[in-house]
Amino acid sequence: MNQNEIKKLLHHRAPYLFVENVREISSKMIQTEKSFTTEDFPIMGHFPGAPVVPGAIIQEFCTQSAGILITKYHSPVENYDSEVTKGFALGVLSRVNFAKFYQITKINTPLVAKIDLIDFENNLFKFKAKVFQNDKLTAKLSFNLSNISDEHLY
Repeated sequence: MNQNEIKKLLHHRAPYLFVENVREISSKMIQTEKSFTTEDFPIMGHFPGAPVVPGAIIQEFCTQSAGILITKYHSPVENYDSEVTKGFALGVLSRVNFAKFYQITKINTPLVAKIDLIDFENNLFKFKAKVFQNDKLTAKLSFNLSNISDEHLY
């Protein structure tokens, strides 16, 4: 999936769009990729001289990835397009159940998120994610996303 397709499914834009590539996607799973550099705004001050990817940004990377899955397969709007579709905010983070970080996540080396949709009912979606760097487990996350009216955004 290219950047134009990703932008169609997500409202996020640079510098806050963290999904560079969708490797694989189905209605119950998505695998995405991102390489952070010193030019990315969350890295600039975290930490000078020894830059690492913040845990909160790893969570956001996973949240955005799961949002792509929701929009593509579980949108209440047919042919959703983030530029023109109004009425829904899809994939809003509603709960972080747990987040465990196993190692320092370095820049200039791709992060790969493997995210599974565990359950969904109505507008609530439950996900589990594993994040890898160099095939080593970097983080495990569990979180919920919701589809809500976008009236709260304006």
